[in-house]
This record gives sequence, structure tokens and C-alpha cells, in this order.
Amino acid sequence: MGGGAYESTCKNTEVLFAMASKKDPRLARAGVSGYNKPKRTPNHPKKSHVVVAKEGDKVKTIRFGQQGVKTNQTVGQRKAFESRHAKNIKKGKMSAAYWAAKTKWNPSKTQSSSKKWKKGS
Repeated sequence: MGGGAYESTCKNTEVLFAMASKKDPRLARAGVSGYNKPKRTPNHPKKSHVVVAKEGDKVKTIRFGQQGVKTNQTVGQRKAFESRHAKNIKKGKMSAAYWAAKTKWNPSKTQSSSKKWKKGS
């Protein structure tokens, strides 16, 4: 006997595995290793980072951060950024502000503990 039910189950499993292992073309285009993994883009003319964000079934390529700008120099500068963009940061993984706060404005990357912040410094 051929074992038809077993064969069809194996074929279905193989098809599902092939679909799961196939990479999203947006990951390759952005040059990132996976979803929600930001990467620097030093050769991009305007934006300093890129991430392919995924939340549930939604997938979106997000470019964020101004190229060539000094950020996160002082605690005061970081807090000013966070208060200015608080609404957008709360939107979650599908917003550029969320990724900027997480990567560029991370407290561990703050260079000075000074609370002072001078515009342009």
C-alpha cells in the first residue's frame, strides 16, 4: 500500500518548512540580518540607520537618524529628545522615534553626565 495520508502530510510539512525558511526580500534589500535588528548605514545620503520592523503580521522598513549629527552627548540632550518625541516613541516598533530612542539615544551611550545642554553642541 502507498500510505497516501502519510505522504501528503510529509509534503505539506516540507512546503511549510520551505516557506518559513525563505527570507523576506526586504531584509536583503535593507542589508539587515533579521527583523527588528537595526543597522548603521554610513553610506546613505540622509539617514544613519535602517531597520526592518515587524510587529505581528505588519512588516515595515524604517530609516531613522540624521546622518553626521552628534547625538546623545549629555543627559540633558537625551532628556530633551525623549520629551520632544515621547508621543512617537510610545507608538512602538513601527515608528522611527522608537528605534532612534533605542539605538542612538540609549542611556548607556551618553558621553557626559552633565545635565546642561547647549544647542548645537
